[in-house]
Amino acid sequence: MTTTGTTTAPRTVSRAEYCVIACAEAWRDNGEVLASPMGLIPSFGARLAKRTFSPDLLLTDGEAMLVGLDGSAEGWLPYRRHLTMVTGGRRHVMMGASQIDRFGNQNISCIGDWERPARQLLGVRGAPVNTLNNPVSYWVPKHSTRVFVERVDMVSGVGYDRAEAAGVTRFHRLPRVVSDLGVFDFGGPGHAMRLASLHPGVTVEDVRAATGFELAIAGEVPCTREPSAEELRLIREVIDPKGLRNREVRV
Repeated sequence: MTTTGTTTAPRTVSRAEYCVIACAEAWRDNGEVLASPMGLIPSFGARLAKRTFSPDLLLTDGEAMLVGLDGSAEGWLPYRRHLTMVTGGRRHVMMGASQIDRFGNQNISCIGDWERPARQLLGVRGAPVNTLNNPVSYWVPKHSTRVFVERVDMVSGVGYDRAEAAGVTRFHRLPRVVSDLGVFDFGGPGHAMRLASLHPGVTVEDVRAATGFELAIAGEVPCTREPSAEELRLIREVIDPKGLRNREVRV
């Protein structure tokens, strides 16, 4: 596929299912770390990864317990232990982003000027500690110029440029960004965001039009990998039999 073409996909695989696969791949080869997915499709991706190519992943109920594949409790995860895992680099979060820029600075706090914001959001929460101490990926269910911006209104999650400027790069790593249009990494010049793959049916022009900054694009852009027959079965029959994934990505 060329950077000006359109990918094709089997009609039996939905865009949402490609997104689940792309999210799952964020945890490939992570070993025994706590997967902390935020959002439906990242959650399905983490569970798929644990059932297939990353069996050592640790899953949580989101509150205080480590859980197995069937959701049953396997161990206690009090808040103090959770923080130890975060600061020790034993956690890989997939967070959301109200805004994200070319170097991976993320905003979930407010839209507009800090002194008089147009909209108050979640707040910074744990984003700075997460991004400076363990791998953090991002999930954006609706790719647009409102989210992929030239400059975030407030830095919540720390990007590559700011981490380098502050000299705190030892544990800082942003493996990937997954959106409903494609997959992105930070392999561009100076750790700029780069288009890594396109979901079937999406063109490079589609992505460029929906992005508020210039993406790094190196040669031909591959297609996001297709799920195997077994992965499709797990997504449809075991992990998400109610089809909730299609509510988050309606393509």
